[in-house]
Amino acid sequence: MSHPSPLLSIITVTYNASQVLGPTLQSLKSQTFRDFEHIVVDGNSSDSTLRLIEDAGIPSRVISEPDRGLYDAMNKGIDLARGKYILFLNAGDSFHDPDTLSLYAQAAAGDPDIIYGDTIIVDSEGKKIADRHLKAPEKLTSKSFANGMLICHQAFMVKKNLVPLYDLSYRFSADYDWCVKCIAKSRPDKCHNLQSVTIKYLNDGLTDKNKIPSLLERFRIMSRHYGLIPTTLRHFRFLLRSLRR
Repeated sequence: MSHPSPLLSIITVTYNASQVLGPTLQSLKSQTFRDFEHIVVDGNSSDSTLRLIEDAGIPSRVISEPDRGLYDAMNKGIDLARGKYILFLNAGDSFHDPDTLSLYAQAAAGDPDIIYGDTIIVDSEGKKIADRHLKAPEKLTSKSFANGMLICHQAFMVKKNLVPLYDLSYRFSADYDWCVKCIAKSRPDKCHNLQSVTIKYLNDGLTDKNKIPSLLERFRIMSRHYGLIPTTLRHFRFLLRSLRR
């Protein structure tokens, strides 16, 4: 039996996420734009995660099985996606308001390769803690991420036919590597900045809990894409910027 292809595939990765999943599901349920599919890739949760998804009233395709970590689960989501565009909205994160997907969809009418917005950081009650210290660039080029992950992964929507699978040799920063690879397949005139905040990012992610290993891994990825010496020089500037903050 064939299924119509939606415009957007929203992929949520979960594992024992019942304590943080509610706002994610509620923000998805409240969206005014409805031409999307929701794919949940669960790592065989033993808590009430799957029951929350079932009770949310959102048509979702769910697989629940052991995996090799977050990025392996994301790869499963990519393989399942039928939409023209893919966006990852992981457990704990949420859309900024009910019209967020409408903004992405309106931009998609112009057929860009990448659509992106800004992000705020929130606590477990959804209250704003701060703006993200890196801002989405006005123009997105292959060099943009040489200065760090300027766009939060969850605010970064990409055409399905451009996305690679995540490199499972990276444990904490494969999303950074993935974004750089996606940008390399596009052009600045095919990347659309929504000029608005689109995502609330929960300040409790895998990267936040593994700050030092994540930074070291990201340095390796930056060196691979942008060269060791330029990356080292940039990190001296990053250090000075952090000290000033």
